[in-house]
Amino acid sequence: MKNNITTTDEKYLRRCLELAKESVAAGDEAFGSVLVNQAGEIIADARNRVNEKTILAHPEIDLAYWAAENLSKEDCAKTTMYTTGEHCPMCSAAHGWVGLGTLVYLSSAKQLGEWQKKFDLPAAPINFLPVEDIIKNVEVRGPAEGELLEEIKKLHEMNWSKK
Repeated sequence: MKNNITTTDEKYLRRCLELAKESVAAGDEAFGSVLVNQAGEIIADARNRVNEKTILAHPEIDLAYWAAENLSKEDCAKTTMYTTGEHCPMCSAAHGWVGLGTLVYLSSAKQLGEWQKKFDLPAAPINFLPVEDIIKNVEVRGPAEGELLEEIKKLHEMNWSKK
């Protein structure tokens, strides 16, 4: 796994964690994501809204829709998505079809699955694949290590303990 998270990445991943906390406070799963343009500005953000909308309301797919509606193809390619968790296959496909650029994530799908097993949560109805197996020609950085990874893990565990 590529875990070459930079200090600049950490700044945006911290914002993703804030969004994940908002999501949990709203009774949803601990996922948050941001889009960052080439100038380093956050241009859009989203949090998980599965409980509010539908099972498909992942922040990454919401941001892919936003990018498709608001950015040129060239701007999409120069935009980085930061997110608390590695994309599921649905969100990976959306990222690829829209032509977004770099993806940076805190925890891998494999890590999330291992954490869920400890809480005896039901298995997902899909197979998770590494994002690189779905999206072609995109730079991927993640999972993170250390404090940020522990923060998202604790946030998931806190949320699952309530259920």
